[in-house]
Amino acid sequence: MKKLSLVLVILLCISCKEDKKENKLIKLTGPVFGTSFNIQYADDENTDYSKQIDSLFNNVNQSLSTYITDSDISRLNRNEINEVDHYFVEVFNTSKSIYHETEGIFDPTIGNVVNAWNFGAETNKFLTDSTTIDSLMQFVGLNKVGLKNNKIIKPKGAYLEFNAIAKGYGVDVIGEFLESKNITNYLLEIGGEIRVKGKNIEKDSPWKVGLDEPRFDGEQSVFKALELKNEAMATSGTYRKFKVDENGNRYAHIIDTKTGYPTKTNILSVSVIAPDCMTADGYATAFQAMGIEKVTSFLKSHPELKAYFIYEDTDKTLKTLNLNNFPE
Repeated sequence: MKKLSLVLVILLCISCKEDKKENKLIKLTGPVFGTSFNIQYADDENTDYSKQIDSLFNNVNQSLSTYITDSDISRLNRNEINEVDHYFVEVFNTSKSIYHETEGIFDPTIGNVVNAWNFGAETNKFLTDSTTIDSLMQFVGLNKVGLKNNKIIKPKGAYLEFNAIAKGYGVDVIGEFLESKNITNYLLEIGGEIRVKGKNIEKDSPWKVGLDEPRFDGEQSVFKALELKNEAMATSGTYRKFKVDENGNRYAHIIDTKTGYPTKTNILSVSVIAPDCMTADGYATAFQAMGIEKVTSFLKSHPELKAYFIYEDTDKTLKTLNLNNFPE
C-alpha cells in the first residue's frame, strides 16, 4: 500500500509540472518605420501577439507616415482630407504640449523646410537658398494649426511631419496593447527608442539598455549601459544624419524652427528618460536644438524628465552631462 501511495504522489507531481507552463520571454524582431524593432515580453500563456502588433504598426504608419503617399498625414498635407484618427489626435496633442513648453523649438510644421534641406520624406536638392527657406518659413508655427472634433484646421501651405515623435509613439502603442493583455514584464525598442515595464525574467533583474557611442563612421558601439525601471527613453543624435556641402561644412538634421536653417551645435547626442516614449522622443529632439544651457534651466521645472548629453569640447574631446539624476 505504501508503494502504491508513493507512486501516486510521484505521478501527481509529474502531472503538476506538465500542467504548469514555463513563463519565458517571447522575442519578436523585424523591420518597421524605416528601422527595426525588438520586442521582449513575458506572458503566462506564452501567447504570440505578432499579428496584432504588426496590425498596430500598420495603423500607426497609415496615420502618421509622410513616407506613405496615401497615409492620413500625406493626404492632409495635400489638403485632400482634414479628419484624422485617434493615433493622429494623440500625437498632435502631445506635440502641441511640447511646442508650448519649449516655446516653439519643437515644431512639427517645420516639415517642408526639413524636406528642402533633403532630410525628410520628399527628395529635393540640397538647398541653402535664403529665398526658398523664407518662403517656406511663412507656414511654420504649430500655433497656426488647430484640432476640433477630430478635424485639423490649418493653412493650405502648412505641412505637418511627426517623424521626431512618431517612433516613440509607436513604442507606446505597443506598450499599451501589451498592458491591456495584463503583461507586466516587457522591453520594447524601435530604432533606439525604448520603453520597459517590470523586469527581465530570464535574468531576474531590471532591464538593461545601452547608449550608442557617437561615431561618424557608421559603426555602432555601446558608450554607456544603464538600467530602466517602468519608464521610457529616447535618443536624438546628430552624428548619423547630416549633410556636407561642397565646402565641406557639416549640417545637422535638427532644423532651427526660428530660422529654417540646420542647428549649429556641439551636442552629439542627447538621451531623455520620461514616463512615456512619445514624450521622451519629442523632448530629445527639442533638447538638441535648445542647447545645454537652456535645457539645464528648463529641467529645473520638469522633474519628470531626465537627460544625458554627449558633446564635443572645444578641443574635440567627448564630454558628458547628467541632468535630473539620469541613471549612471
